Amino acid sequence: MFALAESVTDFAPSTLAAKRRSLNRQLGAILATPSRCDLQAKIGRARSQLLVFLDHPGTVEPTNNGSERLLRPAVIQRKMTNGYRAMWAAEGEAAIRTVVDTARLTGASPFGTILKTVGA
Repeated sequence: MFALAESVTDFAPSTLAAKRRSLNRQLGAILATPSRCDLQAKIGRARSQLLVFLDHPGTVEPTNNGSERLLRPAVIQRKMTNGYRAMWAAEGEAAIRTVVDTARLTGASPFGTILKTVGA
């Protein structure tokens, strides 16, 4: 699946559809295997979300690494400060991080966006 994800934008739609069917068959076989593993049940519940990157080639990442990278600064902040004692502080930082990340995604200036948000 990860090898396919690396070159997903190079394939024709018909090829992607064929690869999707093949992956769905393989996934079905894995999920049909008797197991007491909780992970198998979780994969089964998320099955419809596993191959979304094939529906939107080049737009949707096959992993959540991008989201994990965006969360990393908040995790480091929490560990460095030993968390927050007041909920308003945690909510304030979360709001600022959200505004900054959204500004970056849209190509806007993070600082300018914060000024617009606070000044509104």
